[in-house]
Amino acid sequence: MLHPRDILLGAQAQTGFLPVCDHYSGVEARMRKSLQLQAEMTEEFGACVFDVTLDCEDGAPVGGEAEHAALVVALASLASDKARVAVRVHPVDHPAFEQDIATIAGKAGKKLSHVMVPKVESVADVERAAAALDAAGAQRLPLHVLIESPAAVHRAFDIAAHPRVQSLSFGLMDFVSAHGGAIPAAGMGIDGQFTHPLVVRAKLEIASACHAHGKVPAHGVVTEFKNTKALGAAARRAAQELGFTRMWSIHPDQIRPILEAFSPGTQEIETAAKIVEAAARADWAPISHDGKLEDRASYRYYWQVLERAHRTGRKLPDGVRAWFTAAP
Repeated sequence: MLHPRDILLGAQAQTGFLPVCDHYSGVEARMRKSLQLQAEMTEEFGACVFDVTLDCEDGAPVGGEAEHAALVVALASLASDKARVAVRVHPVDHPAFEQDIATIAGKAGKKLSHVMVPKVESVADVERAAAALDAAGAQRLPLHVLIESPAAVHRAFDIAAHPRVQSLSFGLMDFVSAHGGAIPAAGMGIDGQFTHPLVVRAKLEIASACHAHGKVPAHGVVTEFKNTKALGAAARRAAQELGFTRMWSIHPDQIRPILEAFSPGTQEIETAAKIVEAAARADWAPISHDGKLEDRASYRYYWQVLERAHRTGRKLPDGVRAWFTAAP
């Protein structure tokens, strides 16, 4: 029997659904703590509610790239089958890029959920990264790419269209600095990044490119990590105003506010469950619910509400829970 995901989403379902939070750490002690926290919260919520991305770009000391890559391999290899562990390698034009891919994807590729490539400027960079993964025997691994310049934003739709790309993220600070002072420092702050026209335009382009091609748009970091209230407000704006469905965390205290901000509300979950259950009983033909016509267009929306609820650890109504017991 076909799963609702396949019936309602079609080809889009093949890109999968990602946890709404992507947590970055690059220092050994923090990487270990992040993996332990992921295991604890998976047990708590009954689903893996955030990715752990082990960071080579910002984590490896200059001259110690090979040793850091070996550490990432060791940590990824210890992860359980329920874990979602990724790695951010160096940019494709960095001397350590090929070594990162050969070492990490070659030795721990089966443990990784994806590979994040920073400073992607064009489809050619994606092709180079994909070829390196293939050469390392990691043909199944999806690519996540970080868009960090005005030129890369201009090419976002072409980059998102690449079949190997699963998600696009926005690199705020590099984007602002690439403007040579034309965007003030406030554009990198928790308020300015949601109000400066050039920054907002870039975010909307990335989100639009992803949704056009069935990929996942990931909002970047909020550096004010001690202000969890402001972080939660920023996450809600990213989700509700700009169309992002995923967000980076750089401190453990940011994870739960991101989950909360990207979670659907209890009433929305209940409504979605009622409509999807009724649709399934009608073999996905149009129905009337509370005096309103519902059909496959709305079924798709409400199914995505349930997917997001599951991936943020929210309790699902009994009638739809079985669809998620074996969810990836």
